[in-house]
Amino acid sequence: MSCLFCAIVAGDIPSRQVYADDHAIAFLDIAPWHVGHTLVVPRRHVDDLLGEPEALTEIVPAINAASRLLVERLAADGLNLVSSTGVAAGQEVFHFHVHLVPRFAHRAGLRELFVHEPDVDLDRVHRQLVGDQP
Repeated sequence: MSCLFCAIVAGDIPSRQVYADDHAIAFLDIAPWHVGHTLVVPRRHVDDLLGEPEALTEIVPAINAASRLLVERLAADGLNLVSSTGVAAGQEVFHFHVHLVPRFAHRAGLRELFVHEPDVDLDRVHRQLVGDQP
């Protein structure tokens, strides 16, 4: 399978999933900008937002549920929602996705958004978000 996110959706590549429904899954980004940085992707392959604008509507419930989970369980002070369409915008995986980035007062503001958080323990964050669920 040539699409990384399709392989994750299919379960062929492991992920630290924090939410799933019939239309989307949400999982921790392996190179987080901040603690809890999560990607929400549609289960069906859609290249980007412009290719099929209705895909955004389909994943809104997952975006909402995952956002609330991140803010509540990580005690975040805010959250950024980011999506890129096309190479010029920085899209690297060509399967539509939305970044949910919990934000904390000690690193506030847009200038701090894209600075990777060093040494995030993804397993600890995953346990904090979903507990011992399979």
